Amino acid sequence: MTTILLLARHGESDWNAARRWQGRADRPLTERGREQARALAARLAHIELDAVYSSNLRRARETAEAVARAQALEVTEVPDLGEVDVGSWSGLTREEAEERYPDGFQRWLDGHPGWDDGETYAQMADRVLAAVRTIAAEHADGRTLIVAHGGPIRAIHAEALGLEVHSYRRLRPVEPNARLSAVCFEHGRLTELCPAPEIDELLARDQAERRKAAELPPTPAG
Repeated sequence: MTTILLLARHGESDWNAARRWQGRADRPLTERGREQARALAARLAHIELDAVYSSNLRRARETAEAVARAQALEVTEVPDLGEVDVGSWSGLTREEAEERYPDGFQRWLDGHPGWDDGETYAQMADRVLAAVRTIAAEHADGRTLIVAHGGPIRAIHAEALGLEVHSYRRLRPVEPNARLSAVCFEHGRLTELCPAPEIDELLARDQAERRKAAELPPTPAG
């Protein structure tokens, strides 16, 4: 059985607009962020979802609520989907971080955490991937939306590609706000990273397989 996990980063928050690290700070969406959330809901309007999940941070929850509302679903909050804890860097701009923590800033440019407190990318990836596996197991052969953050989505993408999250950070920039992507979960592992332009094709194939299965005679119980 294959579970399709649609992934979306939250809409723009006030600290996204100000280009500040957020981490676990609970920042609200801007008006542009709310517009992005509504656009995401419209993009997914023709796709029947089994469930909508988000982190427990406001910017993700509000984005998820826009989609869930349109499909008469409730949002299930999962704290382990939250952004990486950047410790003392929360609220800083790049310029401020470079000035206050020059050595740490260089580490960050090299793909590693620059902060000495907070959380490592590996720690973040471990909790996020555990949460994603639990979600996938609860919706076997289904379709769910997970609204999360730049760090967690990178961790999920990296796992689907068989890469370490540190390596993937050096290869790919952070996902834009409200960008949609997808991965599949089958045989207990994440597979098939699907960039946004390929998602409709993936879902069309999934729908065709479901229709084909529905046409088969039922199998005996037990």
